[in-house]
Amino acid sequence: MSGAPGDGLLRQVGALARRAGEAILAVYREDFDVELKDDRSPLTAADLAAQQVIAAGLAQLDPALPLVSEEASQLPWEQRRQWPRYWLVDPLDGTREFVKRNGEFTVNIALVEDGRPVLGVVLAPVTGELFAAAQGDGAWWQAEEGGDWERISTRALAQPPRVAGSRSHGGAQEDTLRRLLGDDYALQPLGSSLKFCLLARGGADVYLRRGPTSEWDTAAAQCVLEQAGGAVLDLHGRPLRYNRGESLLNPEFIAVGDAGLDWPARLRDAGLP
Repeated sequence: MSGAPGDGLLRQVGALARRAGEAILAVYREDFDVELKDDRSPLTAADLAAQQVIAAGLAQLDPALPLVSEEASQLPWEQRRQWPRYWLVDPLDGTREFVKRNGEFTVNIALVEDGRPVLGVVLAPVTGELFAAAQGDGAWWQAEEGGDWERISTRALAQPPRVAGSRSHGGAQEDTLRRLLGDDYALQPLGSSLKFCLLARGGADVYLRRGPTSEWDTAAAQCVLEQAGGAVLDLHGRPLRYNRGESLLNPEFIAVGDAGLDWPARLRDAGLP
């Protein structure tokens, strides 16, 4: 269904993500250096350029709201625990894909309220695709800047199911997937938060993540998927939540398109967590 998001803040955040995407592409088109952070993850000038654009833009939208971002120093839990509402940002999700120049990286901007992402924007700078969602306003997709908006939704679990898998963080999770879905499923590798967006558009059914992720990796895309009709659950079957404590790491999780199924029971039957 065409139309446009009715939430004015959502459209403003989407435009901000596009400006960050332009800053990223300016680096992407040239030769660039890659540094390693303390956790051995890569860092480029594009991460920092996008961070500057987003931080300045969000401060203009609402100067009072705090910001948690991958490329900014984090305040201690004693301060963060007081926040009912804040921005949660990954200025360049999928830096490994950026370094490989395969285009599968995103800009992620989320607004978190009482531990839940209530607004989320995911931009794929190379293709120009923008996914945007806000609580009560549904989930939307725009193929390119200035293009028409299309409302998106998940699908019922397909047979065989299609599994969105990590391109850079694969692992020994095939056995878990077989226990959850049966032996017959198709795997589609994809980088960054685009896996959630593929589910949100009805192009895949499940994304299982075993291993560490950070809160900024998932919040924006979780909002898109939830507003499209899906869910993101920890392996006990509980919705993924944010600002839970000192650590900004997520528990292991599963993202699903068909939220009408009893995934907590499926997880228990599969012997998870």
